[in-house]
Amino acid sequence: MGFVDLSGSLGRHFGSIGIALNEHGTRLTVSKAAQRTVIGASAQRAGQCLTQLCQALKVSDKLNITVESAIPEHVGLGSGTQMALAIGSALNAFYDLGLTVREIASVMDRGLRSGIGIGTFEQGGLIVDGGRGAETITPPVLVRLDVPKGWRFILVFDSRGQGLHGQQEIQAFKSLPVFPQQEAARLCYLLLMRGLPAIAENNISQFGDVITQLQRSVGEHFAPVQGGVFASANVAEAMHWLNQQGVVAMGQTSWGPTGFCAVEDVDLAERLVQEARRRFAGSDKLSFSIASARNSGSDINII
Repeated sequence: MGFVDLSGSLGRHFGSIGIALNEHGTRLTVSKAAQRTVIGASAQRAGQCLTQLCQALKVSDKLNITVESAIPEHVGLGSGTQMALAIGSALNAFYDLGLTVREIASVMDRGLRSGIGIGTFEQGGLIVDGGRGAETITPPVLVRLDVPKGWRFILVFDSRGQGLHGQQEIQAFKSLPVFPQQEAARLCYLLLMRGLPAIAENNISQFGDVITQLQRSVGEHFAPVQGGVFASANVAEAMHWLNQQGVVAMGQTSWGPTGFCAVEDVDLAERLVQEARRRFAGSDKLSFSIASARNSGSDINII
């Protein structure tokens, strides 16, 4: 859901807020095998994670990995971190290595900016991380709250593109101007004294206002490298329409191109998504889905 301090004026960079979702997840099975086999969704990425982990942890890769489902890659939903932590946690359990999630994340170089993916894998719910300081290994979780069960999030996907990642993302951060310290302070104050109390008190309107303000500020800062406040013009159009229908917490997930917003209950979410699908039926690359918050961390089962 966005960064809160891109200025680093106090010695810490980034700091971010995000929420775990139920409907978009990575699920896989690891079992013993005579030779290495990796099949299923995002098999190439899973194979890369397996290679890196087995080399770092000094364990055999003679395993069968079946990826039953995977988060779509490079659309702003944290697919890389969740795949890396899922495979790492599976190997940790399979070989009884006794590692923590954060030790696995460090091996895989996850959390180099946002700590949301690590925090949601560990605990679920709404996470606020403290960004990176001079000695940070993985960004620490500062706040973890349950998200009200009734809330729903509408996601808007554009299959024509992917968000910035890899070297493009690194170069984008280098090319951006300095984020104003005063604006970073405003966002932090808004989040601490308005956004977080609102979610604790089940006030979606106030929470949504804070997220929208944060997203607008960060989106305008990123606009020169992603083509606008939203990376996809079609997603921007759909989000504008959703805003007119009264949704809250509008923004773009990470580098996008996925847009998101929130509503107070599933009935409203379903009605709006049905209307959106009719209204944007001519744009075959746009799709809409509904997600609920996941207020628990990852599930690891040993059979």
